[in-house]
Amino acid sequence: MAQTLEQLAEIMLDAAKAAGAEAADAMAMRGTSVSIDVREGKLEQAERSEGVDLGLRVLLGQRQANVSISDTRAESIAVMAERAVAMAKEAPEDPYVGLAKADQLAQDLDIAALELCDPTDEPVAASLQEDAMTAEAAAKAVDGVSQVQSATGGYSSSEVFLAATNGFAAGYARSSRGIYATAIAGEGDAMERDYDGDSRIFQNDLRDAAEIGTSAGQRAVERLNARKPQTGSFPVLFDERISSSLIGHVLAACNGGMVARGSSWLRDKLGQQVLPEGLSLIEDPKRARVSGSRPFDAEGLPTMRRAIIDNGVLTGWTLDLATARKLGMASTGNAARGISSPPSPSSWNVSLTQGDQSRDDLLKDMGTGLLVTSMIGSTISPTTGDYSRGAAGFWVENGEIAYPVNECTIAGNLHDMMRSIVPANDARTYLSRVVPSLLIPGMTLAGN
Repeated sequence: MAQTLEQLAEIMLDAAKAAGAEAADAMAMRGTSVSIDVREGKLEQAERSEGVDLGLRVLLGQRQANVSISDTRAESIAVMAERAVAMAKEAPEDPYVGLAKADQLAQDLDIAALELCDPTDEPVAASLQEDAMTAEAAAKAVDGVSQVQSATGGYSSSEVFLAATNGFAAGYARSSRGIYATAIAGEGDAMERDYDGDSRIFQNDLRDAAEIGTSAGQRAVERLNARKPQTGSFPVLFDERISSSLIGHVLAACNGGMVARGSSWLRDKLGQQVLPEGLSLIEDPKRARVSGSRPFDAEGLPTMRRAIIDNGVLTGWTLDLATARKLGMASTGNAARGISSPPSPSSWNVSLTQGDQSRDDLLKDMGTGLLVTSMIGSTISPTTGDYSRGAAGFWVENGEIAYPVNECTIAGNLHDMMRSIVPANDARTYLSRVVPSLLIPGMTLAGN
C-alpha cells in the first residue's frame, strides 16, 4: 500500500532525529497536473504529471539546512536526513532561526470550511480538450481575428502535509481547473495579441469556455491600429486586469525580509499614511473557495485576517518567525516555503477597498489620459519606489476611449502614486487579489 503523506513526514522526522538533528520539520507533497492544448481544432499537446516530493529542514543550534528528494523509500529518506545534518554542521549560524513554540501552533483547524478542493471527480482529458476547442472556436469566430495562438484546458490537484518536532502535524488538499485562450488579430506587422482565462477551485464556478474565447478575440481586435500616445503628464487608469500589480509592489515593500534588509521603499513608513484616507488593504487567508486561502502557514502557525493598511495608514509588516525575531516583532503567520527552501514571508489573499464609481465613471473624470490594459518590462527600484514600465492600452479624450496605443512608457514614484490612487468598483471578488481599476491623477508618459 502506498504511504500516506503523514506517514512520509513521520519517517522524515524519525530519520532526522536518528541522524542527530536537534529539531526538524518535514513537508510532503503529492500532486497531479493535466494540460491539454489545441490548435486549428485539433489536439496539439497533452501533458500529465504526477509525483511526490519530500522536503526536510534540520536544525542544529542556530544552524539549519534544507534538502529535498522525490524518492519515498525509507533508505533514501535516511540518506537525505544524514546529508541534511552534515550540511547543517557546515552552515553559518543564524541567531533568528528556530521552530515555533508549542503555544504558537495552529489549533482546532477547520480545513473543510475553506473549500480548497473540489470533491467532484478529476475531469477526463476529453473534457479538458473540449474546453480548449470551444474557447479556440469562439475566439476564431470574432471578426478580425486571424489566428488563435493558444487555447488550453487544464486541471491540477495537490496535497501537502507538514510535521515538525515541536508537535505540529496537519495537511490539506487543493484543486484547480482552468481555461485560457490567446488570440491574434490583424496580419503582418499590424498584428496584435490579447488573452482571457479563468481558473477556479470548483469546476462549476468556472466561466464558460466560449465566453473566454470570445473575450480574448474581442480584446485582440480592439488593439488593432495602435499608435503612440502623446508625451507629457497625464492621468493614468490601470485596468482591473493589471491593477493588482501596483498592489503587488506595496505587498513586496511590506515584506519583513525586505524591511529587515533595509531595501523597502516603505521601510520608514510604519504608522504613516501610504494610501488615501478611507482605503484599506486587508489580508484574509480564510476566504472560502479562493486559491490563496490556507488554514496554517509553513511553520504551523495559524493564519489570520489582518489590516496591512488601515484607513490609509501602514499598520505592520508581513512576517514569518525568523524575520519577526530579527525585527523584534511577532510573526503574522505568513511563512511560506518550497520543498527545498526554508520559510520566508509571503502574503495570502488581499483586498483593496473598492470605490463607488465604475471604470467608465473614472474614464469620464480623467478627461484626457491613458487607460493601461497591459504592461511589459519594468525598471522599479525596491528601495526608492521609482517606477517605470512599458505600457499599452487606449488613449482617452473627453472621457471616452479614442484609439488603442502601444510602445509607450509610464513613470512615477510609488510613494506619490499610491497616495493618490482612486479606486473603481469593478474588482472580481473571487480572486486572491481583489483590486479594482485604479486611477492615478498624474504620471509621466513617454510616447511621441
